[in-house]
Amino acid sequence: MTPAARISAAIEILDRIGTGDPAEKALTNWARAHRFAGSKDRAAIRDHVFDALRCRGSFAALGGGQGGRALILGLLRAQSCDPATIFTGERFAPEPLSEEERAVLAQPVPPDLARRDWPDWLIAPLSERLGADFDTVSEAMRARAPVFVRVNVARATRDAAIAALAEDGIDAVPHPLSTTALQLGDGARRIQQSRAYQDGCVELQDVSSQAAVGTIELAPGMQVLDYCAGGGGKSLALAAACPDCEIHAHDIDPARMRDLPLRAERAGARIAICAPGTPGAGYDLVLVDAPCSGSGTWRRTPEAKWRLTPERLDDLVALQGRILEEASALVAQGGRLVYMTCSLLAVENEAQAALFAARTGWKLTFQRAYSPVTGGDGFFVAQFERKA
Repeated sequence: MTPAARISAAIEILDRIGTGDPAEKALTNWARAHRFAGSKDRAAIRDHVFDALRCRGSFAALGGGQGGRALILGLLRAQSCDPATIFTGERFAPEPLSEEERAVLAQPVPPDLARRDWPDWLIAPLSERLGADFDTVSEAMRARAPVFVRVNVARATRDAAIAALAEDGIDAVPHPLSTTALQLGDGARRIQQSRAYQDGCVELQDVSSQAAVGTIELAPGMQVLDYCAGGGGKSLALAAACPDCEIHAHDIDPARMRDLPLRAERAGARIAICAPGTPGAGYDLVLVDAPCSGSGTWRRTPEAKWRLTPERLDDLVALQGRILEEASALVAQGGRLVYMTCSLLAVENEAQAALFAARTGWKLTFQRAYSPVTGGDGFFVAQFERKA
């Protein structure tokens, strides 16, 4: 496919997303209907679509509208690419620019482009929480997220993992935020086909998540429950950090954990899968990676940014409180509770932790927030002990 044909495809897919189709569904349906498109074509189209979703507000301002065509015009303008060279109307290329579009493109660049890429109602709470970092974080969230892997120390050293990835044509360098984290460069798209990944030497996991798990003190023989395990990434990280702990994974939706047994086998980890709603009790440590807005991961899931509403956020905050109450009842006397989110919002993080401590009498012993300024996703961790 030509660059112009890829642009046409991206416009079509963005228009489908604009009518309510999830991004992944729109991309998959397009690919199935256009099987002639090669892997490089699909990757390039995907990049166009996700760039436009991440920067929907600023690209709409630059391109003159919210439709797929206007968003791509905004993308090209942001990249200092003359849209007239792409919008030619030639074979598979978008139709030539209209006079109205030319007039929009001739206007001065609007101010505060990065701030336009947040929903308006979130600017105030994010600005208040992030303070002096708000503009830096806003700019970082407009770019593609780096790809990180966690070195499975039960299988390989960090240097051995770097060497194994290099054999597969994937560049990797250590990241200072976590001793187990590698940031991938060239070849990152091939990670799941690499020998290092398939042999269990590395596992995909953001560096902020790795750093947060690294704050948890573990000891041999501890009974540990990952209460909202999802895909099980944190269960695997805990098992690698302390193989002599007994790790239990639970999720109310068992479908989320369907790949965990295979991943655990690949990693050489022992993880017990709990039946939904029957997590047991008396654990030395219970980890709650709570459902949240996902605002810290919006570089990876940008459409979620535009679909979050104040009402939905209120529902999530209430759900987090209920889950913390449920999980705290599963902790043994003298045990610990760990709360995590992949959110940038205080209402889901510091405020939620403070409210739980005040309501229950548990002692907040540690908390830390991570943001894209440190390289990874926005993330939060808080640890509690039951007061005597």
